Amino acid sequence: MKALTLGPAGTYSHRAAKAVADDIDFRESVTSIVEAVASGEADRGVVAVENSIQGGVTESLDALAEYDVAVVEELVTPIRHALLAQGPDFDRVVSHTQALAQCRSYLDAEYPDATLEAVASTARGVERAREDPTVAAIAHPANAEGTNLQVLAEDIQEQSSNATRFLVVAPAEERSEGGSKSSFIVYPDVDYPGLLLELLEPFADRDINLTRVESRPSGERLGDYVFHIDVAAGLYEDRTKEALADIEAIAEDGWVRRLGSYDSQTVLY
Repeated sequence: MKALTLGPAGTYSHRAAKAVADDIDFRESVTSIVEAVASGEADRGVVAVENSIQGGVTESLDALAEYDVAVVEELVTPIRHALLAQGPDFDRVVSHTQALAQCRSYLDAEYPDATLEAVASTARGVERAREDPTVAAIAHPANAEGTNLQVLAEDIQEQSSNATRFLVVAPAEERSEGGSKSSFIVYPDVDYPGLLLELLEPFADRDINLTRVESRPSGERLGDYVFHIDVAAGLYEDRTKEALADIEAIAEDGWVRRLGSYDSQTVLY
């Protein structure tokens, strides 16, 4: 099985993807990963969708709304950030924008004069630090092994409970109704007072726990939104089917996309 994830090698996404496949290839953007799976170019894609500190990964949410794919598994990975550099003298810290944000307090306290630069992935920041002694990277401490980098500090993330949720995406025909969690996307294509309440009530009425609700701009017009909803129930359950029937009636002018049901596993590294 071939899986795509955010590269280069050594990213947190890469570490999560090892739980899915041995044959792993890399892309520079989440959108290109989801697009490749939707077209049948790859069997699986592993994309970060939510971090416990920084919240939703907007590129992933937008890609899932744009391309017709299935979600077949959830991977939850604890995040351990370290400061890596060739030595203690550097003036720039380079990493993924989420990693920089997750370590903001440490960087403000210890390196207030350092310039922060966002790149496509934590591994890309490590490459920069290996090439340039004036650059430090934020990444998993294992990224320093066998390189010219030193681990200057470990566990510099703002919260010890920092974790990232990855979704394993597959071609749409592999969508399943069996699993302990389900994800779907709703585009109502209408706007009126109480709309969001109407979208949530069908789940509350049936004692279905909502584990995530997030809105993203539809791109159609200002103030128009797509809603990403996760529930702690399988699509095979009658209560979920009934709730979705109500949602589809509300969104009759738009659409509802079932990403599928799936189970979750925690990946330690």
